[in-house]
Amino acid sequence: MDEPVDPGVRVVYSRLWKYVTPHKLVGFIAIVGMTATAIVEAGLVFLLGPLMDETLVAQRLQTVNWIPLAFMGIFVVRGLSGFATESSLGWIGRHVISDLRREVFGKFLTLPTKYFDAQTAGPLLSRMTYNVEMVAESVTSVVTVAIRDTLTVVAALAVMLYRSPTLTIFVAVLFPVVAALVRLLGVAFRRYSGRIQDSVGELTQVTNEIVRGNWVVKAFGGYDYERQRLENADGKNRKQNLKLIRVRSLGGAVTQIVFGFGIALVIYAAGRQSVEGVLSPGQFISFFAAMMLMLQPVRRITNVNATLQRGVAAADSLFMVIDEEDEEDSGTVTIDRVRGDVRFADVSFSYGDKKGPVLSNVDINLQAGKTLAIVGKSGSGKSTLVSLLPRFYELSSGDILIDDVPIRDFTLASLRDNISLVSQDVVLFNDTIANNLAYGQLESLPEEDLLRAAEAAYVLDFTKDLPDGLDTMVGDRGVLLSGGQRQRIAIGRALLKNSPILILDEATSSLDSQSERRIQDALRVLMKDRTTFVIAHRLSTVEKADMIIVLDAGRVVESGTHDKLLQQGGHYAALYRLQFSDE
Repeated sequence: MDEPVDPGVRVVYSRLWKYVTPHKLVGFIAIVGMTATAIVEAGLVFLLGPLMDETLVAQRLQTVNWIPLAFMGIFVVRGLSGFATESSLGWIGRHVISDLRREVFGKFLTLPTKYFDAQTAGPLLSRMTYNVEMVAESVTSVVTVAIRDTLTVVAALAVMLYRSPTLTIFVAVLFPVVAALVRLLGVAFRRYSGRIQDSVGELTQVTNEIVRGNWVVKAFGGYDYERQRLENADGKNRKQNLKLIRVRSLGGAVTQIVFGFGIALVIYAAGRQSVEGVLSPGQFISFFAAMMLMLQPVRRITNVNATLQRGVAAADSLFMVIDEEDEEDSGTVTIDRVRGDVRFADVSFSYGDKKGPVLSNVDINLQAGKTLAIVGKSGSGKSTLVSLLPRFYELSSGDILIDDVPIRDFTLASLRDNISLVSQDVVLFNDTIANNLAYGQLESLPEEDLLRAAEAAYVLDFTKDLPDGLDTMVGDRGVLLSGGQRQRIAIGRALLKNSPILILDEATSSLDSQSERRIQDALRVLMKDRTTFVIAHRLSTVEKADMIIVLDAGRVVESGTHDKLLQQGGHYAALYRLQFSDE
């Protein structure tokens, strides 16, 4: 995916702020809490003046009586305000995370298939987990610093001005230096934060692949290879994190040094004023405490830039997904059940300009209720051809019509409601067998329909021996079931959908000979009176198709019935003889 033009921190953060503004009431509570914290902390250092001058030096009994109560009240208010702040900001942060995750996940559901073809799973998963957390941390941390720490600095400056305007001027000189430092470090913070998020995506990708492909790793001894991949990805992540840590630490160290010079200057000036009788011990202690109170907030203001930049980089990556265009769905035609006439009119398709055409000038005319078998060598475009019918991909040229209506004119929902699919790569979800059969819109169907489809697909043959029957969990991607069992569930799902158009892409590829014969019987029942597209490598399974087309390099090179194609002695006959001799 191309890197977008950097819209700037302010634009990204203002857009991100829209996820915070719906929670204004809770935010108001947090602001009140942070304001109270800043005021009471300033009050604490202010009271050090009378504590020193009137209690410890002058030893006035009246002051001794109220000072402890004042300190107690300050700490009670500080505790309550701290609780209100932390709980409120935490509540907002978790809701921001939830809102962002749901929006990104919703976007994943509506993105076109070609988007996922161009992406790897790791970075996409990382955005849903790591990046979203970074955004929430940025929101809460920046809000805390922007309000509580800024107010604390202002309150501390007010105390300092009240105690000694002259000394305050010495401290104020330091702020332009700190501001320049923060601005300088911000560029590095964002650069390293973006690289860290990319490296987390690589780590997720490597881990995801060895979890899903652990059989291949074990069978081919890929332990060292995978360890090296992880070490490389982890090394990039560690390197970028260490750079970020060094820059952040350097910012803190320089800030401390700058303030060290300022404190030394203040102590010198305060000593001179004390000798001259301008500054009392209590005033000095109160001023010095206010200055020290200001030190930590200023340090956090310096360091929060790293969190801000990390959050902006993370938000930018999320907005890149959210801003992607959805599947084109401009059709207006809706129909409950099509008749099933399908025509491919001069259809061409390419996955991209650099990859060349996958299909070229394909013409097919299939009447409702008939079966079309699509055969050819691997890579000839068979699966691509049938994937165009439900508009998983958009045509490069030509048109596909159902009942003489271009498929672009149908709404996506209406089009896909009329098409059932059983693919070679069976997709099952980590749920029960029953829920995988009655997936999505099928869950509202009566249980009798579910049982009828399960029986017809011979799913009940193996579930009757399972302790939980149809309520058995299938595991991640159906790993707890055999390939044949997964295939039967996919066929049962298509049976349950009962659509007028059916796509069978190697639907019996994972079945043994006995199961295949039984499934073929079920498929014949399923295919009856349905427009069916069958992709099969085993030509013996498509002999009874109403029409067979042979694809070669994306072109239809032969078409006809099984007997007719054998008589022609062309590509189909050669493939058939080759398979017959192998058998």
